Amino acid sequence: MTGPASAGDGAGEVRAHSPLRWLALALAAIGIFSSYYESDAIGPIADLLGRQRGFTQLQIGDLTAVISLPNIFLALFNGVLIDRYGPARVTLWAATIGFAGAILTAIGTPYGLMWAGRFIFGISEGAIFISLMAGIAQWFSRSGIALAAALFLSLARIGSYSLDKSPSWARPLYEAGWQPPLWLGVAITGIGLAAAVGFVLLDRVLPRPAAVRRPAGERFSWAALWSFDASFWYILGLHVLYAAVFFPFRQTYAIEYLQHVKGLTLQQAGTVNSGVFATAVFATPLFGLLADRFGHRALMLTTGTVLLPITFIVLALTDLPPWVSTALMGLSFSLVPAIIWPSTTLIVDPRRLGTALGVITLLQNVGLWGSNRLAGWLADQAGAGPANPAGYDVMILFFGLLSLTALTTALLLWRRERGPHGHGLERARFAAPAPAEALP
Repeated sequence: MTGPASAGDGAGEVRAHSPLRWLALALAAIGIFSSYYESDAIGPIADLLGRQRGFTQLQIGDLTAVISLPNIFLALFNGVLIDRYGPARVTLWAATIGFAGAILTAIGTPYGLMWAGRFIFGISEGAIFISLMAGIAQWFSRSGIALAAALFLSLARIGSYSLDKSPSWARPLYEAGWQPPLWLGVAITGIGLAAAVGFVLLDRVLPRPAAVRRPAGERFSWAALWSFDASFWYILGLHVLYAAVFFPFRQTYAIEYLQHVKGLTLQQAGTVNSGVFATAVFATPLFGLLADRFGHRALMLTTGTVLLPITFIVLALTDLPPWVSTALMGLSFSLVPAIIWPSTTLIVDPRRLGTALGVITLLQNVGLWGSNRLAGWLADQAGAGPANPAGYDVMILFFGLLSLTALTTALLLWRRERGPHGHGLERARFAAPAPAEALP
């Protein structure tokens, strides 16, 4: 199967060799930076919401879980929109909706309005990631997509890292209460909206590759979803399970866990938690480059996934400093996303990439919504809190078991890709694209 941006047509080759592809990548990175910053906004103020507004653990968890809820219903629709109208236009629509949701979240009173703001932002959060990922796939060739995707994800991690560090660099805002940090998120989301406008304008400079455009009049078919082969479903399972472990823990509960169980201050906990994303900022492009150069993507995915259960063992069962678990999870979070997203673009027909990413996002958000709520419910039932640190044990056990299930799907993918029915993910490397001067 040909890669998304090297599908054999002139437009695809022109984009794959145009210097403008780096500007497209930069604009996409700014857009995802702002989305990730706002997506994680509840974690650093979780303790403030509990103390100043009396929110329960379940309510706090729900403010993160709810951003996944709209994508359960809209993710597949978003994917179809991407295939039909193009990633750039869907990105702009999503960024506009996300900006409105961030404003309502920052207003935040009563609780129902804050919940509604997070819900509206969730409509954006799911759509903007897959639209930008599909957009990048149209600008880069098969042999360069892993590095491009890794650089894109690095900027996303900087968004999460900046959010975790914000109790330190924006300390006066946090000292003023729960609301000012959310208005900071509104401003950053506005920057992302401006980047989305630029992404649309740039998309009009060079035409989209013909191989990524559906034939005129072709309609979406539910039966077509079952045409994806086993490798897609294995990689889908890994997408869903890995996200259901990593994001609920690191976005919602990790800072609070470090405060109540490890005895850290808010600033210290935010700094330790941010180490996961700081590691990913630098390591993700490295792993993407290694994947493009040496291949063996399925093996790299398995290696990254096995670090996840080890992280929870170290965190819960040893007295090692929290930084050790942070380093392990940071390496895992660098390796798995750097490989899994470009690998997905390589095993799916380019004309169905938006739909495939929509299916992944739909099920991923089911997992995120359910995992956030179940983890919070377990913590509430065990009486977790500063007076009962042991109450968090059942939550950590839940995340540990879920991470072992994720490892199983990675092993199944690796086994299939080593066989005759794989898509080349275990190949040493893909052939380099033809040089620009050799193009017709």
